[in-house]
Amino acid sequence: MKVLRAGDAALLVETGDLATAHRLNAALRDDLPPGVVDVVPGEQTVLVMADPSADLDRLAARLPHLPLPDDVEGDAAPVEIPVVYDGEDLDEVARLTGLSREEVVRRHAGSAYTVAYLGFSPGFGYLTGLDPALHVARRESPRTAVPAGSVAIAGPYAAVYPSRSPGGWRLLGHSGLRLWDVTRDPPSLLRPGTRVRFVPEERS
Repeated sequence: MKVLRAGDAALLVETGDLATAHRLNAALRDDLPPGVVDVVPGEQTVLVMADPSADLDRLAARLPHLPLPDDVEGDAAPVEIPVVYDGEDLDEVARLTGLSREEVVRRHAGSAYTVAYLGFSPGFGYLTGLDPALHVARRESPRTAVPAGSVAIAGPYAAVYPSRSPGGWRLLGHSGLRLWDVTRDPPSLLRPGTRVRFVPEERS
């Protein structure tokens, strides 16, 4: 674990792997050290934002020795996301991968995912665990508007668009599950370390 300065009031912790980043994020959020005001996890990093008056040297010395939980999610069941596989890019993904539509769906729904980190837009989780056979590049020309609930893939990641936004990921289907709800506490259904499963459902 390597701790670097990130400006005058933040530290960037390079954890070296996804699991340790999730465990450090959980440890910090469960018991914020004095002076820490926010924690932003990445795939192999954790940004620790502090009050300008905090002693960053003392904090930097403390971070590598924090006790980390063994398992961020414990025995929590995976979040199940129902999907109707009717995406505009499903046929193209099948062509790019050399698989049938049915095999694309089977592989996508048959994988076990973990939220690596949140980004791009509120509640947008980058999910690791996508079958390598489905690793395809983003669209050359992004769409100006992707509907909320769109289930998509790009590179090694899967995701669900929590709100209507521009986007260049390949659309496999859609879900009616609300991933971002400002009336919910917390608003995001997903968080780093959350396990996810996609469950096929018939078109209504």
